[in-house]
Amino acid sequence: MKLGVFTVSLADRSVDEAFQYLANLGVQSVEIGTGGYPGTAHLDPVKAMKDPSILTNLKASVKKYGLSISALSVHGNPVHPNKDIADSFHNDYVNTLKMAKELDVDTVITFSGCPGDHKGAKFPNWVTCAWPNEYLEVLEYQWNDVLIPYWKKAAALATEYGVTKIALEMHPGFCVYNPKTLLRLREAVGSIIGANFDPSHLFWQGIKPVEAIKTLKDAIQHFHAKDTKVDLFNAAINGTLETGAYDDFVGRGWVFRTVGYGHGEEEWRAMISTLRAIGYDGAISIEHEDGLMSVEEGLEKAIDFLKPILMYDPPAQMWWA
Repeated sequence: MKLGVFTVSLADRSVDEAFQYLANLGVQSVEIGTGGYPGTAHLDPVKAMKDPSILTNLKASVKKYGLSISALSVHGNPVHPNKDIADSFHNDYVNTLKMAKELDVDTVITFSGCPGDHKGAKFPNWVTCAWPNEYLEVLEYQWNDVLIPYWKKAAALATEYGVTKIALEMHPGFCVYNPKTLLRLREAVGSIIGANFDPSHLFWQGIKPVEAIKTLKDAIQHFHAKDTKVDLFNAAINGTLETGAYDDFVGRGWVFRTVGYGHGEEEWRAMISTLRAIGYDGAISIEHEDGLMSVEEGLEKAIDFLKPILMYDPPAQMWWA
């Protein structure tokens, strides 16, 4: 495994400054935003295609600081019912595939997206219940008419550019939000579809990450290290389908926290051990979205927390067995 960081939280620093800072902290890999929601602070594909020196300099910084690139991230909603919005996210995805080929990166991270409830819809419609029956009709339309056809084409395109892993982040608000929906799309499209496993989005749904890891097995293609703190009092009253402001730290049912501030070492050791057990040996990429900490403090606390927990060497032979 490699200790990694999703660099979007360091968007105010140049590539070289961000990479130097992270390498000095013991980070081994970086995940870079290339469009969509993560933005393009450290790699703008459109500019890079016009100016080859951008990629040359990025590669040089990666090499200089002894890093590797775990993935390119272009989270978005390419099946948005608004065609202009969908096309924008899709174009970012295509441009990211081009960058992946240039950088010899095999993993691209994004969301599955969420369509509207019919062809004339203006906004996405995330279905969360099976009754009244029209919700099931919406799901049939979303999956069979939009989602699966889109990802079959998007997967074929990825293969053309040498990308072998489309790691979808399971996130409420999108059609793929839990192991069941991830595996449904993987079965329909192929094994190129997998998970960017982010336990923070599972914790607040009531999903136990260790059990989800066991279920997904080799469908896990990348891992985000981010935590969630569920407020047991608020959640006991109103549940965790939360629409309150993210900065309402004492009123929400849950908030994102840096690693270790939502769940302790025992939980994280179990996740890392289970990842090893199912054969995952990729990046453990820290995503900092803790509203109670500065970027530096949140990242550095997460790095210090994870360093002694990760398993860096391959397992030894069980000589005692």
